Amino acid sequence: MEGSTADLIRAQLRRLRVAAGLSQEEFGKLVHYSASMVSAVETGSRPYDRSFLTRADEVLDSGGLLVALLRIAEREGQPSWFLPWLDAERLAQQLRVFQPSLIPALLQTEGYARAVIRCDDLLSDEEVERRTAARLDRQAILDQPEPPQLIAVIDESVLHRRDERFWPVMVHQIEQMIACAERPNVSVHVIPLSVGLHIGLSGPFSLARGVDGGWVAIMENQLTASPTDGEADLATLSARWETVRNEALSRQQSIQLLKKAAKSWT
Repeated sequence: MEGSTADLIRAQLRRLRVAAGLSQEEFGKLVHYSASMVSAVETGSRPYDRSFLTRADEVLDSGGLLVALLRIAEREGQPSWFLPWLDAERLAQQLRVFQPSLIPALLQTEGYARAVIRCDDLLSDEEVERRTAARLDRQAILDQPEPPQLIAVIDESVLHRRDERFWPVMVHQIEQMIACAERPNVSVHVIPLSVGLHIGLSGPFSLARGVDGGWVAIMENQLTASPTDGEADLATLSARWETVRNEALSRQQSIQLLKKAAKSWT
C-alpha cells in the first residue's frame, strides 16, 4: 500500500477513537486488541488488516469509513489480501525471504520482473507495466537511511532456468543480485542443486519482524497469498526457515556460486 494511504487510514483511526472518547486500552478491549497493539497500529509499527478495520468501524460507528479507505487503496492497484503484507514489509526491521522458483521480488531487476509478470498472458501490456512499477517501488525500502536487514534464500535451480527470452535479462539479474548481496544489510544464500529434495520446495514464504519485535508471515500460491501472524503458523514457518537456511551455502560461498552462474549465461 502507498505510504500516504496507510498513513491516512491510521490518522483517521486515531481521530475517530479520540472523538469517541476512548483510550487505547478501552478501544482495544472492544476490538479484542491490547492497548500496546492499538498503539502500534496507530503509529505504524504494526500492520492492520481488513478484519481489524471492520471491527473498528463498528465500534467507532464510522459508517464504514476505514474499510472504504481500504477499498480505495485496493483500487489503486493492490489486491486486498496483499495489503497487510506490503504494510508489514514497509515497516520491517528484518525480512526473511525464501523462493524456490524465482528471484525474490525485492531483488528483481526491471527486466526480470517484467518478464516474469508477462508470463501471465491474461494481462494487458498496461497492466504488466503497472505491476512491474509497483514491484520496483517496493524495493525502495532497501535504500532507506535505516533499511531492514534482508536475508534471502533461493534454490540454485532459479539461476539455471534456460529460456532464450531470459538470456540478456538473467545476466543483468544475477549481476545485480551479486551487487545486492555485497551490501551490509542484504544477505543472499543459495541452496545448491546437490542438496536434492528439501522442505522449501513445498513453496515460497516470507517473514517480517517489526519494530515491536513481532513477526508477520506470508505464504504464496498460484492465485493468492496468505499473510498471517498466528502463533502456530509463525512457529511452523520459522522452523522451515531454519531448515532452508541451514541447507544453503554461506554468504561468500553463495556469491561465488552466483558469479559462476552469471558466467554460464554469457
